[in-house]
Amino acid sequence: MKHTQDGYYKNRHSCFLLQYHLVLVTKYRKPVITEELRDYLMAYTKDYFKRMGCVLTEMNTQPDHIHILFEAPPQINLANFVNAFKAASSRMVRSNFPEEVSRFYWKPYFWSLSYFIATVSDRSAEAVKKYIQNQGAKE
Repeated sequence: MKHTQDGYYKNRHSCFLLQYHLVLVTKYRKPVITEELRDYLMAYTKDYFKRMGCVLTEMNTQPDHIHILFEAPPQINLANFVNAFKAASSRMVRSNFPEEVSRFYWKPYFWSLSYFIATVSDRSAEAVKKYIQNQGAKE
């Protein structure tokens, strides 16, 4: 995706800025995301989103969930994209961290079936970005 001077993206047929805040929670909100698993999950997420043509703006985790702020092209089907990411990341995490995951799940689980996704405007993007950055900050 190519940025225009005013911060929008352009392709052959459109000019757009589609920003989303995605939250995925672990199955039963179990605290599976350890520090080592977190580093792997964040690197995998960055790579996956880039390969799919999305721009990852901000990301952070807690032991039982991940927040992702990203921009996507208009041709992305969000439901298919999110479910494909959940399936692929779950498979990769379970194969690379079998001991950590098996402490919480005996079936091949990682993510909950549900997720949260919301659109973000150019006005609210900075507030969402700060919120994600402050996840886990001590009060």
